Amino acid sequence: MLMTIIWFIIIGAIIGAVARLVVPGPNPMGIALTILIGIVGAVIGGVIANALGAGSIIAFIISVLVAAAGVALISRGKWGSRRGVF
Repeated sequence: MLMTIIWFIIIGAIIGAVARLVVPGPNPMGIALTILIGIVGAVIGGVIANALGAGSIIAFIISVLVAAAGVALISRGKWGSRRGVF
């Protein structure tokens, strides 16, 4: 279980960094926050997939989708602005 969480943290960091490049337009978030959101999204997606009993490939896909959605929502939402919380 610990190795799974470590794996999702590593993948989440990569996903967060790539998502910053993929989302078009100006990104008001810093790279550290983007990576952190990617990590959190990947871990949440992995936990959901493991709770559903999904295989490793499906777990990876779910974690990628959740992390990418989190980065997109935060970067486009009010939390991603310089006037917001972050």
